[in-house]
Amino acid sequence: MRKARISCAPPPASSIAADVERALIEDVGSGDVTARLVPAGTIAAATVITREAAVICGRPWVDEVFRQLDASVHLDWRLDDGEAAAAGRPLLNLRGPARSLLTGERTALNFLQTLSGTATATRAFVEAVAGTGAVIVDTRKTLPGLRAAQKYAVRCGGGVNHRYGLHDAILIKENHIAAAGGVHAAIAAARALAAAVPLMTEAETLAEARAALAADVDLVLVDDFELDALREAVRLTRAHRAGGGRTLIEYSGGTTLERVRAIAETGVDRISVGAITKHLRAIDLSLRLTG
Repeated sequence: MRKARISCAPPPASSIAADVERALIEDVGSGDVTARLVPAGTIAAATVITREAAVICGRPWVDEVFRQLDASVHLDWRLDDGEAAAAGRPLLNLRGPARSLLTGERTALNFLQTLSGTATATRAFVEAVAGTGAVIVDTRKTLPGLRAAQKYAVRCGGGVNHRYGLHDAILIKENHIAAAGGVHAAIAAARALAAAVPLMTEAETLAEARAALAADVDLVLVDDFELDALREAVRLTRAHRAGGGRTLIEYSGGTTLERVRAIAETGVDRISVGAITKHLRAIDLSLRLTG
């Protein structure tokens, strides 16, 4: 029986089309000279399988690859994005002109294996903190040009997106604090902007965390705190909320799968993990002609 699929809406079709167009220009260029070895008009079938257990992600990009190359190729998906697949599981059957299947193979698999890698890594972290109340969030440490795609993959893995970029939230980090003359000055400058976006600030010490709480920012991001200090920051944040404040607390700082459960059990609201998009290991997939 299939497990319930994680609900994850993909980026706009125009964004996916642009991703695929760039990738096809890069890969196909002026034309696939090797595909000409196959007689024109030859019809073939193919199957994509995963050679390892994975959370599948990337269907809209694969569909778009063949839509742009040859809309006569028929795709029959066996799983939805967000579903888990065991090693050896067929993911997709294709049928159409053999030349088109061969030309689109690598571009399609590149999207599917890359985004499935992000979704699979995210799911591992999500499952590691299950039951603690903490959520796993991503960062801006994404592959250049594929941020929307990778953030979609994070959602398919059960994670939550942080800010998309520099335009949709203020995140005061250590260099902003240094340049502005301190955390109080940085927060005051952010308030003066009157920007209609969330206000978040990084804290490297409990003193900076207290300053963020005193300003009732939307989120305090505690960076590389030891567990005892993290528990104290959580206690302060909960006391702040009990008194009518709104601030959430997020842990950040080289979180590993082995350590994430202990971090979650301190009571933090969120744990940001750059590794799910940055330290990417693509899933081992294979496309084989079957007839």
